[in-house]
Amino acid sequence: MSTTAPRSPQGTPLSRAMRPLNQLVERYLPSALVFAIALTFVVSVMALVLTDAGPSDIVTEWGDGLAGLLAFMTQMALILMLGHTLAHTRPVRRLLRLLGSVPRTALQAYVFVFLVAAVASLVTWGLGLVVGALLAKEVAAQGREKGLALHFPMLVAAGFSGFVVWHMGYSGSAPLTAATPDSFISATLGTPLPVSETTFATWNIIAAVVTIGVVAGALYLVAPRGDDRIIELAVDAREADPAVATEVVTPADRVDASRLPTLALGLLLVVYLVLHFSGGGTLTLDIVNWSFLALILLLVSNPFELIALVKNAAANVGEILLQFPLYAGILGIMAGTGLIELLSDALVSIAGPTTFGLLAFLSAGIVNFFVPSGGGQLAVQGPLLLDAAEKLGVDPAIAVMAVAYGDQWTNMIQPFWALPLLAIAGLRMRDILGYTTVTLLASGLVMGTTLVLVSL
Repeated sequence: MSTTAPRSPQGTPLSRAMRPLNQLVERYLPSALVFAIALTFVVSVMALVLTDAGPSDIVTEWGDGLAGLLAFMTQMALILMLGHTLAHTRPVRRLLRLLGSVPRTALQAYVFVFLVAAVASLVTWGLGLVVGALLAKEVAAQGREKGLALHFPMLVAAGFSGFVVWHMGYSGSAPLTAATPDSFISATLGTPLPVSETTFATWNIIAAVVTIGVVAGALYLVAPRGDDRIIELAVDAREADPAVATEVVTPADRVDASRLPTLALGLLLVVYLVLHFSGGGTLTLDIVNWSFLALILLLVSNPFELIALVKNAAANVGEILLQFPLYAGILGIMAGTGLIELLSDALVSIAGPTTFGLLAFLSAGIVNFFVPSGGGQLAVQGPLLLDAAEKLGVDPAIAVMAVAYGDQWTNMIQPFWALPLLAIAGLRMRDILGYTTVTLLASGLVMGTTLVLVSL
């Protein structure tokens, strides 16, 4: 990347004002894994002090709980892996190259990258993260060819900002888990909560559209212009397609190089999905995964390509797989010692039916720093909020979406989910935090207001 000399301080007044907070977050915020470990001990101490459980009881509940989310962990890992795989299929990469040619000015480029990443995130969060990074690089490379002075960190920040609406969309883990029979919160809910009352509720759809509009406007206002410092992508650093084994020597190789196996399986999955929905089936985590798998199978050229794409995507899944047993253990402590009910009663004592949604949203935003996975956060916080909602007579959909909103909200300044995107872009969290903090402020205003209005 190259830098043009600044004649004034970098950024806008708003982004400069947020810089001390951004530097504090980056300097002292440890990895998500360390947070999960620390939270395990914090919750253990809380259970020891606030409940009648003894040390051996807490350790037993923790150990017994470690395997409690294995099925859910697999579902979450598949969503990320399939989203990453889908983003790297050749048709999607060709589409990104085409989209990269759309912006004609620098300001258009920043807003355009955000809008595309937001739409992709509403489809599936794994796709949104990868598309944001790949499109930022594509727009930067093509913009350079057009003679545009594009601030690459701003492009990447715009791509990551699209992630701020993921939990309102098709792959939102909180509403999908609530809609899935026999999920880990089904006992608290009593009956599954259909996505028509959460993801596809009119108020959530309106909130998603308004959030996208407000954030797009905020990014437009803080985008570098005039004499602001510009850091450009110095060379065409667009990511190459994963290497695909193409040598065909044996009959087995000819099968692996044939389109027939993946096409046949993809069509079979499409038939299953049609039968599922035509028979009155609902949208669940599994159905979301199978729909993306079907799309991938229809888009890839052959099993060779699919294997290469999956190997490329698998590197992003490992840290999630390691953390989910820790979240399950935390949930085991909270449920087994009665800590969930205790904290639920505390929330009920300070919240009312009209303030519950906002308070739940703010608390979810804080918890997201410690549990930066929407599914993991629902495991830790969902039973508590659902119990409190029931005691207050609040619609459980508000509790579920409060977790969803809080999770996606503070992702903007929580580095965990930015890591795959930053790795693709070759940047650090500090390079984009000035802009993503603005996204945090703009989106939080819309989401908080939505939960207040829907609670009236």
